[in-house]
Amino acid sequence: MGQRLRLLREGIRNRAARGVSLPLTVMSVAFPFAPVGPCGAGSAERILSELDAALVAEGQRSLVVACAGSLVAGELFSAPMPERALISESDRRWHRWRFQAAIDRALSRYRVDLIHMHGVDFDQHVLPSGIPVLVTLHMPIGWYRPEAWVTFGDRAQFQCVSVAQRSTCAGLVNVPVIENGVPLPNVRLDREREDFALALGHISTEKNLHEALEAATRAGTRVLVGGHVFPYREDGEYFSEKVQPLLNREDVEHRYLGPIDAVRRQRLLARAKCLLQSSRAPETTSLTAMDALAVGTPVIAYRSGALAEIVEDGVTGYLVDNVEEMAGAIRRVGKIRAEDCRAAAERRFSRDRMVRNYFDLYAAMVRREHVMMSA
Repeated sequence: MGQRLRLLREGIRNRAARGVSLPLTVMSVAFPFAPVGPCGAGSAERILSELDAALVAEGQRSLVVACAGSLVAGELFSAPMPERALISESDRRWHRWRFQAAIDRALSRYRVDLIHMHGVDFDQHVLPSGIPVLVTLHMPIGWYRPEAWVTFGDRAQFQCVSVAQRSTCAGLVNVPVIENGVPLPNVRLDREREDFALALGHISTEKNLHEALEAATRAGTRVLVGGHVFPYREDGEYFSEKVQPLLNREDVEHRYLGPIDAVRRQRLLARAKCLLQSSRAPETTSLTAMDALAVGTPVIAYRSGALAEIVEDGVTGYLVDNVEEMAGAIRRVGKIRAEDCRAAAERRFSRDRMVRNYFDLYAAMVRREHVMMSA
């Protein structure tokens, strides 16, 4: 924590020297259908939570627009969380209308210096002119609507979370990369690992969890599964049809833990022999893989998007292409050294580095807006 605060104080001095007025008021806008917090359902929610906490620690004003049930360090402007599966577009429009009302409440109460959008539906919200807008692209580029790239005109700054993701942004210019970061907890790297693997994250078709369970079954290794099943019909059907049958086997006792908090998540990762990631989606990043490496746990992953950047094959885990290769990697994962995993996390995936880079971008955008206003 001392190192983190030192870096934040340096950020204050740097921005003051550049002529940016302090304190800043940053409004972060989440995806409407997932709560924000330290153990948020996805990377967007967790990164928003880290930036919110860092802003408050630095003495800035942090406003967070998110669904009810979110846990924030700053001031929360909430909208109702859906009480049932959103089975129609009219349902989703109604909830976005309620979310827009929360955005409007925040903007009417405070003078906002910068708006930071985190949702895949960022372009479906109405934002006032004269405030710079940072859009972090947490999702694969193909998941955004084509009109999203022109909705806010020149005042929108797009930003990617991995080199792999930016390589798919051929139609966009001036798109910086700020890789995600995670806490680096104090852990014993020499402790003996237990004979189970972990699979963590929200449970949906694109995450392809059933193949990780199939691979672990072939390797004779138990899997503990932790994560949300979002209130969408497709996700519920995937869980009941593809995942549950593999959890109910008698030969290997896989277990579904449901959503897990940050403390339990870290403890499980530190005990597990490996983390399994069988996603077939073009992953833009993986906080779960970074969390695993931070406690010295190897990652076995498919070569999907940024996963191939995060995992160093044969050093911090294994990159595989199918169920059989994943099963083989599970059998030999004991060859990966915990010290090498932790060293990679310290070198590449520090939360402090990520926060510093975001705050530098905030300062540059606000300063550029001030220059344009005074011209």
